[in-house]
Amino acid sequence: MAQSQIAVRVDGRLKRAVDAACRAQGVNLTRFVQDALLDKLEEIGDAEDLPRLRREPTRPLRELIRDLGLDGDL
Repeated sequence: MAQSQIAVRVDGRLKRAVDAACRAQGVNLTRFVQDALLDKLEEIGDAEDLPRLRREPTRPLRELIRDLGLDGDL
């Protein structure tokens, strides 16, 4: 996959916090930012699915537990 460069300006406190998080997690800044961007894109996608998911039928928990055969296990 082709690589592209992104340049952004952030508050110095945010940069220090990110640097500290990278050190604590043992990852470099590039990996940290890539993961954060992917997480945000996934979050946006999930939020776009919410209206559709709210229209889906639901089932009472008791019914689900019974159908899964977990009646006495919980």
